[in-house]
Amino acid sequence: MSMLSLFIFFLLAFALTYFMRAYALKKNIIDNPNERSSHSVPTPRGGGVAVVCSYLLALTVLIYSQQLTLHIGLTLMAAGFVIALLGFLDDHGHINSMLRLAIHFLVAISVVISLGGFSEVTAFNGLALGFSANIIAVLFLVWLLNLYNFMDGINGIASVEAITTVVSMAILYYVLNTTLNSDIHWLLAACVFGFLLWNFPKAKIFMGDACSGFLGLTLGILALIALKENLALFCAWIICLGVFVVDATYTLIKRVLSGYKMYDAHRSHSYQILSRKWGSHTPVTLAVAAINLLWLLPLAYYTVTQPLAYPEFMVLVAYLPLILIAMKLKAGHPDA
Repeated sequence: MSMLSLFIFFLLAFALTYFMRAYALKKNIIDNPNERSSHSVPTPRGGGVAVVCSYLLALTVLIYSQQLTLHIGLTLMAAGFVIALLGFLDDHGHINSMLRLAIHFLVAISVVISLGGFSEVTAFNGLALGFSANIIAVLFLVWLLNLYNFMDGINGIASVEAITTVVSMAILYYVLNTTLNSDIHWLLAACVFGFLLWNFPKAKIFMGDACSGFLGLTLGILALIALKENLALFCAWIICLGVFVVDATYTLIKRVLSGYKMYDAHRSHSYQILSRKWGSHTPVTLAVAAINLLWLLPLAYYTVTQPLAYPEFMVLVAYLPLILIAMKLKAGHPDA
């Protein structure tokens, strides 16, 4: 993948975000602050559609130039398009949460079937998962899709998480000289970066559900593609996604145990608490980038380059400090 190609798709996403902002203002697609919000000023939303459109075009180009197999390309494009369209419609008018979740499951099941299933996967140095691996894969995709929406709450955080994750994994693919395609990672980073400049440090437009769900699903599919190669690579993906996975999962479990409904609006994620404590979104987003690159990436590198009997153990090592941070900040606590 040439630098020129990356620059072209970066510019495309940047330009499309400008037009999406104009469209949102014209149609009054505005995100007004509520009890879940971490912002205080009404801001247009839906700018992430630019990322979706530019990345789908990038995948089309890769398929046409035979740099990406038709099977993988169409799986990413079809699943991503459906989730992005669902999010786009939700941005324009509320869609019933149960209907939305049902579609999420249908898309996730379709992806797992398209990828050939995961019944052959073993964990913990030989434990055969059988058909249960397919169920776990479906739940993984649905949860990652939704948690990405939960975590898209302050300026730049969802974009920075996506960029650092795919760049980290692209670096690992290069180090390992794997046959897996890393061009799809670099192109996604370029497209997201084109949007990021409109969203960070000061948000001129928000990403919206169309893109947050799209990113969560896309990252999940890329992780499952790595799982077809080997478990250590999949564990590396899980490690690199650690900030979002831990914050969203810990907060949700804490809130459910406290008697709250799963989709109740709130501001008790670790990143939201920190943004209030520090009085700004910017240092929190930069802290996420630092954790991803200085803590999670080295651990992911160790996981894929060392002959570990239990690569799953490295996920625990990576997550433990993040869990302790969430506990210290009282994430999910009603008074947080």
